[in-house]
Amino acid sequence: MRPRRLVRPGTGRILPRQPVHRAGNEPAGSRVRIDVERPRRKGSQVSDRPVNRTDAEWREQLDPNSYEVLRKKGTERPFTGEFWDTEEAGEYRCKGCGTPLFSSETKFDAGCGWPSFTAPVEPANVEEAKDTSHFMIRTEVLCNACGGHLGHVFPDGPAPTGLRYCINSASLAFEPAEATADES
Repeated sequence: MRPRRLVRPGTGRILPRQPVHRAGNEPAGSRVRIDVERPRRKGSQVSDRPVNRTDAEWREQLDPNSYEVLRKKGTERPFTGEFWDTEEAGEYRCKGCGTPLFSSETKFDAGCGWPSFTAPVEPANVEEAKDTSHFMIRTEVLCNACGGHLGHVFPDGPAPTGLRYCINSASLAFEPAEATADES
């Protein structure tokens, strides 16, 4: 049997080995409790994220559709989102916190009705989590800064990654390339 690795929830980072404390009368092979550091939760939000807002603040900042997708893990209907067929050059950011997520350079038409990308701008800006909702096993994509639900990633994309990041338009804000170049 392989030893289990402890992973910090929500980060994917492996925790350092924890010391095992046994009472003097326990046999060497007995089970012991190891306390693992876990982030505190505030509603559906992990409190150790760089961007933290209350539910009321999220409702005030986001339009109802974006709130439903980003904070409640909703999904917009296919072929109805603002960016599913956008071909303009630029950068896609998280609508909740402004974190750069995807570039138009990695966007492609997957024919699924949602904006699709082969890779994030920076892998550390997105987080992946197992999603077992709707009687399926999928990989959910979240903004690593605010924890907002973005969509899902599937292993059926084109080269070079073979991945298809299928993202809800309601979770994205688009910044045209001209605006991005002006900031530099």
